[in-house]
Amino acid sequence: MKPKIIILRGNSGSGKTTISKSLQKELGHGTLLISQDVVRREMLYVKDGEGTETVDLLLELIMYGKENCSHIILEGILYSDWYRRVFETIKDEFDNEIYAYYFDIPFGETLIRHNTRPNCNEFGEADMKRWWREKDFIGIISEHVINKDIAENDIIDMIIQHIN
Repeated sequence: MKPKIIILRGNSGSGKTTISKSLQKELGHGTLLISQDVVRREMLYVKDGEGTETVDLLLELIMYGKENCSHIILEGILYSDWYRRVFETIKDEFDNEIYAYYFDIPFGETLIRHNTRPNCNEFGEADMKRWWREKDFIGIISEHVINKDIAENDIIDMIIQHIN
């Protein structure tokens, strides 16, 4: 069975991490969850930006997942330009087994969601505005759009249906 990669992208506070953790539990053992925030902020402790060192480690982890896991979930803001090399590699390596989703949630809603998180005091509205990108689609990989009206369980069900 060919491994499948699931990409969950969108602005801060859009629900990517919540969905990715639930999806990993749903898919079960053999599912690698790669969080851009964990790799960048916790593992490497580097800033994000053009040419970030995060790209190289994400690629290593993705290739590990391709060789050893049935499903890989890649989640994060993952700006389309800064992480283009990641998306080009995914496109080359995974053929028709790419399932990409963009969380297109209005800024006001992401702010509401952020304020319910345990780490809501680590950054605030000004930071979120500075990081905000409107409809930052990958372009070279087709993405399903997730809007604010789709419930968490429905998102999980939709992704499961797509990959099966």
